[in-house]
Amino acid sequence: MDNQIAKIIEAVSFSAKKHRFQTRKGAASEPYINHPLEVANILASIGGVTDLEILLAAILHDTIEDTETTAEEITERFGSRVCNMVLEVTDDKSLPKAERKQKQIEHAPYLSPGAKQVKLADKISNITDVVENPPKEWTEQRRREYVDWGVNVIAGLRGANPALERHFDELVARAKRSLAGGSQHHR
Repeated sequence: MDNQIAKIIEAVSFSAKKHRFQTRKGAASEPYINHPLEVANILASIGGVTDLEILLAAILHDTIEDTETTAEEITERFGSRVCNMVLEVTDDKSLPKAERKQKQIEHAPYLSPGAKQVKLADKISNITDVVENPPKEWTEQRRREYVDWGVNVIAGLRGANPALERHFDELVARAKRSLAGGSQHHR
């Protein structure tokens, strides 16, 4: 147990250092590290996840995509299973954004069970931000489109963690009510 706690603290420290100059896109400009910590917390507290390597992957899930971190660094410090899950949820930033978003939908069913759970918790975190603390320049329409895209990604993750899926579905229902805007009169 003590070794697991030490490993989690090591991952938190590693991720915090890697993301130290980044902030979230939301209007509050929160420190970026809040996001991977929230993803790990969602997995543990809502999803009931106790698998150390899944929790480590959650804490590290954006390091390769958004910082100068290499797969070798993660493998060396946290093992190949953790690294593989991080790689599974890492977007190829060389691709245009629309293509990256489509690939997330297409690849979701083929992720490992651990990566599916990390992706589920990541989408819960991101959609919560889009609803409660969106980037200033995001219109309601863009926010609705993000939620709809998230629903399409999650469709390919079904069966990975029923508790996270129920939470996601409740979140989406709330998001759609709060973002209904003027469109609810046309339904």
